[in-house]
Amino acid sequence: MSKTPLARAVALATLGASLTLPGLAQADFIGDSKATLELRNFYMNRDLRDTTAAQQSKREEWAQGFILKAESGFTEGTVGFGLDAYAGLGLKLDSSDERAGTNLLPNGFGDEGPDEYSEATGAVKVRISKTIGKVGGLMPKLPIVSSGDSRLLPQVFTGGMITSQELAGLTLNGGQLREVNFRNSTDSQDITASNVGGKSDRYNFAGGDYKFNGGNTTVGLWYGELEDIYDQKLYNLIHVQPIGDWKLGANLAYFDSQDNGRKLGGDVDNDLTSVNLWAGIGAHTFRLGYQKVGGDNAFPFLSETDPYIVNYLQILDFTRKDEKSWQARYDINFASYGVPGLSAFVRYVTGDGFDGVGGASGKEWERDVDISYIIQEGPLKNLGVRWRNAMVRSNASIGDLDENRLIVSYTIPLL
Repeated sequence: MSKTPLARAVALATLGASLTLPGLAQADFIGDSKATLELRNFYMNRDLRDTTAAQQSKREEWAQGFILKAESGFTEGTVGFGLDAYAGLGLKLDSSDERAGTNLLPNGFGDEGPDEYSEATGAVKVRISKTIGKVGGLMPKLPIVSSGDSRLLPQVFTGGMITSQELAGLTLNGGQLREVNFRNSTDSQDITASNVGGKSDRYNFAGGDYKFNGGNTTVGLWYGELEDIYDQKLYNLIHVQPIGDWKLGANLAYFDSQDNGRKLGGDVDNDLTSVNLWAGIGAHTFRLGYQKVGGDNAFPFLSETDPYIVNYLQILDFTRKDEKSWQARYDINFASYGVPGLSAFVRYVTGDGFDGVGGASGKEWERDVDISYIIQEGPLKNLGVRWRNAMVRSNASIGDLDENRLIVSYTIPLL
């Protein structure tokens, strides 16, 4: 990962579509290639309600992102080779020293930072049968580690991983991550974790899931180790059951985490239970969630990733020591009412049982409203608009917050 002009990043990203490997057939390598350019315009305003005159009162910034992703196919033969590439450019449209720190840009309160930042990376991949290995820049989307993409540019790891689907219904994954490029940064750094201290240059993971019962039931078993900080086991069960016009579902996850090696993050002893139940009919889906944090610590997870827990929301994650939280959520898809591409949800989560500021009995809640529309056809096909509104009230250190995010995105297929 390095700072680079966009032109150089584009050249890297399109390498997979033009490279010729001597002696190897090119039909699949080029014919299966794909590339997209996403234009992401992001406005974010967070009102920090519990501040004094000497502190920052709000975070408000506006930025334009360009996200280029390219994936080649594989060369023909028993062993196939390919290339993936990513390049990102972020442009500051509006910020100030007093309003910086939304994590859209590489800055913080008191310094609005540079006018632009850019990054690029690539990965070499190898395929044998139904097993694929990759080395280089990675954006894993797995229950044990899921790269975050909730700001202007995505989070990218450097490392290697293998995915195997040799047996029907069974998917296995394993690998090692060595560095991370955070969402508002251009350089690679050691890996850190939320709720614990320390840094590590090795995150090892392995596991997989097995689908059966006609694909309606999935069981998963995962292991992750942030070397010398913590290790974690995840047990997962997902079941979907159609009943008449209804579709019922459940996602149960249990995490067991302990300190590891030299204990650079201190003593860690945590377990977390996550339960997500849903019922859908037509355009409507109703959800209930429950999350319980046990043990002697808050729940650890890799910084800026999306942990596989039900109450990880727009602002809060409800992972404090001893915290119990409940969620109610309603989703609607307006395609059933003649407006394809329009969807929305509202959710409310309340948590308690932890220690609040000054030793008070901890209580907090978050309410989210999320509305999205993606144009389905015509010259502006794939243009999307999303409004995300959140309200937080908490007697923990985060305090009270009101937040709005407006995201306009347009994805252009290049190959």
